[in-house]
Amino acid sequence: MTATIDFDIDGPAAPPRSNGELVFEEPWQSRAFGLVMSLHESGAFTWEEFRAELISAIAAWEEQETPSEEYSYYQCWVTALEQVTVHNELVTSDDLAGRARDLALRPAGHDHDHDHDHDHDH
Repeated sequence: MTATIDFDIDGPAAPPRSNGELVFEEPWQSRAFGLVMSLHESGAFTWEEFRAELISAIAAWEEQETPSEEYSYYQCWVTALEQVTVHNELVTSDDLAGRARDLALRPAGHDHDHDHDHDHDH
């Protein structure tokens, strides 16, 4: 069963678009998008639950007096994903923090494209 999602076209949760198509500047953004869509379609959370968390994440970023980094719609998307998965008890906040630490310790370039020749095994 495929769920129909009513994206905000102009609202606060509207995804970046170009000529009506979703825009991803980095591979992780499309992966985060796909993860949310897959979890939603599997019934892990409702679209309205995710949308509310996304709007909240965007508002929290906007309310910072001095933002620590440049605005990233998909970073807010990931924050919303983290919040909705913790809220729905799909994962604990401790598990998320531990996984984030593990991922941060990986060497730079760990997730590089595999479409070229190089000197190590995968």
